[in-house]
Amino acid sequence: MMEFTFEESLWDRTLPSISDAIGAEKFLALLEDEDESFLEEAFSQLCDRGIKLDISRLPKLSGAGEAAVRLRREEQLAKSGRLLQELEDTDPLKLYLQEIAAIPVCGDLAVISAQLKEKGDDPQLQQNILNLCLSRVVELACAHTGYGVLLLDLIQEGSMGLWQSLSRYDGGDFEAFRDWHICQSMAYAVTLQARIQGVGQKMRQALEDYRSVDERLLAELGRNPTREEIAEALHMSVEQTEIVESVLKTARNMHRAKAEQEPEVPEPDDDQAVEDTAYFQARQRISELLSTLDGRSAKLLTLRFGLEGELPKSPEETGRILGMTPEEVVAAEAAALLKLRKQ
Repeated sequence: MMEFTFEESLWDRTLPSISDAIGAEKFLALLEDEDESFLEEAFSQLCDRGIKLDISRLPKLSGAGEAAVRLRREEQLAKSGRLLQELEDTDPLKLYLQEIAAIPVCGDLAVISAQLKEKGDDPQLQQNILNLCLSRVVELACAHTGYGVLLLDLIQEGSMGLWQSLSRYDGGDFEAFRDWHICQSMAYAVTLQARIQGVGQKMRQALEDYRSVDERLLAELGRNPTREEIAEALHMSVEQTEIVESVLKTARNMHRAKAEQEPEVPEPDDDQAVEDTAYFQARQRISELLSTLDGRSAKLLTLRFGLEGELPKSPEETGRILGMTPEEVVAAEAAALLKLRKQ
């Protein structure tokens, strides 16, 4: 009888050693060569184990063009608490915030959330809690601005986290449990954006610079250089150098783990057949999902994510092709993705 063995991924090897939290930069380093579906599964594993995805050490991102202007403005207004006062009346974000503000809120959260354990599947109970907590989602979303994700997208992701907290709650401090899931969902959105913006590539360059400087200083000083000495030579802060050092350690562990594996060389024909089948299935699934959208939304997602083999396009580039403003592109994209998530 033929036996099949499956190679354990580096992520699967590393996961058991993670305790309470993992930095987003380490998360990206471990999963650098994996596709987004694998990242999604890895993120679900973090949530199942109660491991926080920590974005505090990620660089602040703003992109370029109109999107960058919008991101900086949102961050400034969020920190000053003047979103409703300063945004235009037709702005999608302002309209959504006004909708949230107009939702009738009734009941005490502590009292209602206590009923979740026994009546968690009660639609009216869940709706009452959602109404009571949407303003908290907005508050936490404002605290996550500055990482390259539009506030409306952060609110959407946070709302998904809020919903997950309702379905997973099994007693204890509901507000802490709720906030953890809301922040976790937003952190994942920020981490994905960091990946798109090339944080992984920049980190690889920083690792090369670190190794080069470390070797040079070792030769010059005749001893291992201190972190402060390396930071000075790299023209980086000690905190930034510490991040690079930490990721470098992870990378070395990954390399060591790879070296311990006995290489398996698949038969070329079988390997190609599996690759072709996986590609066909992925393309077929994408086509099925896009067919549930109207033509304009499907075209918008195709352009934004490069689904026809081209590079992903920015909101500005997509808007020029479809005759939309960047803000309209972002709002339409969020609506289309939300619909796909419900498939």
